[in-house]
Amino acid sequence: MRRDVFQAIADPTRRQILNLIAQQSLNVNAVAGSFDVSRTAIYKHVKILTECGLVVMKQYGRERYCEAKLQQLSIVSDWVEQYRKIWTSRLDNLDSYLQELQATEKSKRNKKAKNKKHSKRK
Repeated sequence: MRRDVFQAIADPTRRQILNLIAQQSLNVNAVAGSFDVSRTAIYKHVKILTECGLVVMKQYGRERYCEAKLQQLSIVSDWVEQYRKIWTSRLDNLDSYLQELQATEKSKRNKKAKNKKHSKRK
């Protein structure tokens, strides 16, 4: 079964595994030793990461090493980017609106101050 990249990064343990092996390839025992859960649980997480294409298992002698293949994360990056554009536009519009409000308030204060000066002179 081919899993979705979003499923892989949804779990905090899997994200930690990715962070760990992004630095260097590690054997499964070294990965499991970094967590306070059973080896079986780590193997299941690694299997899901493998099914998503984020991890490749390589055999060196008797050891199996986990190697990160993070290119698949571009799917997540592309998805997030579309929302970043929307929110940037909305925040820019909000900024423009707030500047207009401030300018209007400043103009009203200036008019009041001028009117006060003129009324004192009379």
